[in-house]
Amino acid sequence: MDISPDIRNKENALTERIKAAGKLAVAFSGGVDSTYLLYKAHEVLGDNAVAVTVKSQVITEDEFKWTSDFCAQTGVKQIVLDFDVFAVAEFDNNPPDRCYYCKRKIFGSIREASEGYVVADGSNVDDTGDYRPGMRALKELEITSPLKEAGLTKSDIRLLSKEEGLPTWDHPSAACLASRFAYGEKISEAGLSRVAAAEKFIRSLGFEGIRVRVHGDIARIEADPSDIELMTYERTRKEISAELKRIGFKYVTIDIDGYRVGSMNEVLK
Repeated sequence: MDISPDIRNKENALTERIKAAGKLAVAFSGGVDSTYLLYKAHEVLGDNAVAVTVKSQVITEDEFKWTSDFCAQTGVKQIVLDFDVFAVAEFDNNPPDRCYYCKRKIFGSIREASEGYVVADGSNVDDTGDYRPGMRALKELEITSPLKEAGLTKSDIRLLSKEEGLPTWDHPSAACLASRFAYGEKISEAGLSRVAAAEKFIRSLGFEGIRVRVHGDIARIEADPSDIELMTYERTRKEISAELKRIGFKYVTIDIDGYRVGSMNEVLK
């Protein structure tokens, strides 16, 4: 595999930042970015690198299990924090800056549990191009973002992850379940569970990288544009509609624009 000199320089810059930390606690969600960061931190620092995974209502059981399995397989110490997102006063009302309040509480908890370690998250350069109020919380709490600081983009991280043989190199981008709800829409535990079940069912049909966005009793499905035609085949369409209505949605739609990162932020532009 050919890695360009530019990407290799970024990789070296990342290694130097990890070394400078000495002891690094990586906020580990199991996504493409945090998995690569944790892998590199463990490679550079050994037992002085730990994973901190926050278990809450906005990640699925499958996602959490994946993080545990990865840490067990790679020999990384994992600290698990149980966190109730509904204890964040602003969370369920879902304002446009919901992510700020949530990240502030979550990373505050991670810092408390990681005394003596530098705390890092998996943000990359591409994350600066979207509306991300959670970034403000990271700055206030002095959380480091080594991937971003080294200049690495998502595509860079995928290439480097593939080179290292990490299974996440081609995984679809992930985001917390709360990101599926239109701003101002009340978020409930039942609603989060409904979204998780809907997405799990659609993935079971062979569709990856999908999102089920919630607008009241409407489920708006975003899929890879190349999958939209397959999704609208009569049998598949009826299966999806029947299951999503069974779990509580009244209307089921497919967004013909397909999946795009941060589509709920389009109303803010």
